[in-house]
Amino acid sequence: MARTAPPAVPPPPGPPARASLSLHRAFLRSPLGLLRLGQLALGAAFWVTVAAHKYEGAAHFALFAAVLVWLLTLALFGLSLLGRWELVPWLGSRWLLTNLVHDLALGVGLYAAATGIMGHKAKQRSFCNLPGYSQHCLYSAYLSASICGGIAACLYLFSGLYCLLRRCQDQRDII
Repeated sequence: MARTAPPAVPPPPGPPARASLSLHRAFLRSPLGLLRLGQLALGAAFWVTVAAHKYEGAAHFALFAAVLVWLLTLALFGLSLLGRWELVPWLGSRWLLTNLVHDLALGVGLYAAATGIMGHKAKQRSFCNLPGYSQHCLYSAYLSASICGGIAACLYLFSGLYCLLRRCQDQRDII
């Protein structure tokens, strides 16, 4: 008895293919993309400077605030660069508003507080900046952290105002 070949039935369709990941170059060239790059660079300089030196007291909060805002900024930048903000539940449909709140509330607020803390600590250590002082001095570390934090807070203010301007113009996208 000869075996008959089974009828040629196409295999069942698989799950829908995901779109390939590609960079959203328009975001990278936009004012918000450039501001995000500056925020990431200055934020990293702030918290690396604080973490690399001995710190105590309120500097713990400054370090926590800087790292928290930096990580959230990194997440916003990554999702925006890949164009995948729609994957974020509830916030993805309000991406411009999410960026606005992040920049003005978290970025400016926490970096201003961290900058104030590090500026106060630098002022407390200003005596060790004198020539001839032979002990280990944290003045320059605290001062450079406060300068980086102040510039980062300004960049967050600029990006928040940019998002607010787009929102007032009834635009719903970040670029």
